[in-house]
Amino acid sequence: MWSRTQTSKPDVATVAEQAARSGHPAVRLESLTKTYGSGASTVQALKNVGLEIWPGEFVVLLGPSGSGKTTLLNIVGGIERPTSGRIEVAGTDIAALDEAARTEYRRSRVGFVFQFFNLVPSLTALENVEIIAELTGPDALVRSRAALEGVGLAAAADRFPGQLSGGQQQRVAIARAIVKEPPLLLCDEPTGSLDLEVGRQVLEVLRALAREGHHTVMVVTHNSAIAAMADRVVWLHSGTVSRQEKVASPVEAADLWW
Repeated sequence: MWSRTQTSKPDVATVAEQAARSGHPAVRLESLTKTYGSGASTVQALKNVGLEIWPGEFVVLLGPSGSGKTTLLNIVGGIERPTSGRIEVAGTDIAALDEAARTEYRRSRVGFVFQFFNLVPSLTALENVEIIAELTGPDALVRSRAALEGVGLAAAADRFPGQLSGGQQQRVAIARAIVKEPPLLLCDEPTGSLDLEVGRQVLEVLRALAREGHHTVMVVTHNSAIAAMADRVVWLHSGTVSRQEKVASPVEAADLWW
C-alpha cells in the first residue's frame, strides 16, 4: 500500500541512512533504568535494560500492564529521560541532548502513533496531516497528500474525523506521523480501540512502512497475536527484558486472529 513519493525535504540524513553508513543499530539501549518517585514511593519502571533495534525492523514489545513498555517507548521517543544508562539513536546519545536538541529530535526523527487518534475534529483529514507537515519542511501540501495516499486515504482527504471510521481515523494519525518521513515510528497500542478487520488494515500499513518505506517500527501492545507479524518480539516483565525472539516467518496482517 505504501509508496514513497520523492519531494523536497530538509537535508537531514535519516537514522536508517546513518546506521547503514556507520554500522550502528537504529536504537541501542545500554543499562537503561527509569525510576519514578523517591523513598518508600519509589517505582522502578525500567531496570538495567539492554536492547538493540536495527534499521527497517518491525519490532513488537509485549508485556502486561506495568511491565515498562510505554516507558521504554517514551524514552526512545525523547519524551522522557532515563534515570541512568544510555540510549543511542544512530550512535548519538539522545539522553545527553539539551532540550532544544531533544525537541528537534522528536520533531524531525520520530513519529508517534497512539491508541487514541487525537485528530482535530474541526480540520479535514488533509488539514490534520498538513499542520504537522508545515512544521517539518517545505512542500507541506504535497507531502500531506502523499502521506494520505500512502495509507490508502487519498479519497478521504476532505472528510472530517467525524465522517471517518475508527480505522480510517487511525490511518490519518499514521499519515500525520509519517508525513515528516521519520526514521523511527513508535506505536503505543495502535489497534487497541479497533476491531479485528480494521486492526488488520492498520497493521498492514505499519508493516509496509518498515518493509517498503524503510522506517524502523516499534509497536507496544498487549495483543500477543500481533507478534506473529513481527521481525522480532521483545517481552518485558517488571521493567526488564525477559526474553526476545526473532520471528522466522512473519505472517501477513490479513492472517492474524484475535
